[in-house]
Amino acid sequence: MTEPTLFQGSTEPLAARMRPKTLEQFLGQEHLLGPGKALGDLIRRGDVGSCIFWGPPGSGKTTLARIIANYTDRHFEPFSAVTEGVARVREIIKEAEDRLKYQGQGTILFCDEIHRFNKAQQDAFLPWVENGIITLIGATTENPSFELTSALLSRCRVFVLEPLTDEHIRTVIERALDQGGGGTGEAGRVLREDAIALLVTHGQGDARRALNTLEAVLKHINASHPSPIPRPASPEVVRQVLERPLPAYDKAGEQHFNLISALHKAVRGSDVDGALYWLARMLAGGEDPLYIARRLVRMSIEDIGLADPRGLTVALAAKDAYHFLGSPEGELALAEATIYLATAAKSNRGYVAFGEAQAAAEAHPAEPVPLHIRNAPTPLMKELGYGAGCKYAFDSENAYVPQEYLPEALRGAKWYEPTAFGYEKIIGERIEFWEMMKRKAASAERET
Repeated sequence: MTEPTLFQGSTEPLAARMRPKTLEQFLGQEHLLGPGKALGDLIRRGDVGSCIFWGPPGSGKTTLARIIANYTDRHFEPFSAVTEGVARVREIIKEAEDRLKYQGQGTILFCDEIHRFNKAQQDAFLPWVENGIITLIGATTENPSFELTSALLSRCRVFVLEPLTDEHIRTVIERALDQGGGGTGEAGRVLREDAIALLVTHGQGDARRALNTLEAVLKHINASHPSPIPRPASPEVVRQVLERPLPAYDKAGEQHFNLISALHKAVRGSDVDGALYWLARMLAGGEDPLYIARRLVRMSIEDIGLADPRGLTVALAAKDAYHFLGSPEGELALAEATIYLATAAKSNRGYVAFGEAQAAAEAHPAEPVPLHIRNAPTPLMKELGYGAGCKYAFDSENAYVPQEYLPEALRGAKWYEPTAFGYEKIIGERIEFWEMMKRKAASAERET
């Protein structure tokens, strides 16, 4: 049987050797590179200016920058904000000036992980981007709105790259196998189809991750002596090499906010399965469970409200249960609270009402408290009318007496309007009963 030659005679990583050189070889990002799309047309015309590529790892940011350099006949200068600083930027700028002056060739400065630069370091690019000495292409996995200065963003177009699809990842793997002689023909196949499928799943939309894993798997197969692994290799062989898949999650970055937003919206939308999935994703990514517990408490107040007052009790109990049990046992309490909140009756009327009351308090910050509901702890205050005419609710058979509690400027305001769902239906019936008593009292007062 012919041995694969994919790794023989080269110390360069497989992901680097498989890097596409042309737009035709490039996979994914059709929304940017397809016919009639802005970035693809700019590259083909050789007219790409400074830009920022924002996308997940392995989506092709570095590869696309190199392709741009090839299509525009510019010198490509790679630079990493992780390992290099402003001093190196100045050296690159000087070299770019000389290259433009003496050779007439422009320079693409590709800054990987550009979000690692602080604001002052980012500002170091500005004059050279402005005068055209360099074309800056920055790559970042973080939201540029949060991580890059407005001055830099104003000088660069931002292009958003999507994760590669499973079909793209499969194509990348099969290309690598074919070029290495390990994927063509029954006799030469190194991996079974289900083993390749496992690699695709493990890739999680990241071509570099998929190729690095493929490289490790094939090295393991080739090193299996004196008992060679049967070809084509099974998924079990792949599992022996795979590390545990790492969830795509950043506790401090945009993913953190995206996932908690997804959890919150799934609960609000009464999608219990969606809510459980996003909860599991956050926990698997290493999120602080007590942070999730706090957000569940917030959801119970904002989205369930008085339609089911027990929601707040359940959310607080889940927080206490997790605090008492810890992981992993306590995570089930968070799951139970998530299920309860997702399936509970929903109302944001309390949330809305309080917001309107806050707006009223801001618009009327100094309205005096009506005299009849003021406190009157001293004789002078009583003489001034404090508390005069205040009706005691429990003197009434229904523990309710109609009287005004709002200042004059806000009389008649109604902010809380309960829904007809869950416990709020009962609240609505009570409010309607009290309104009826108010109308009767007002009618009797007019008659007298």
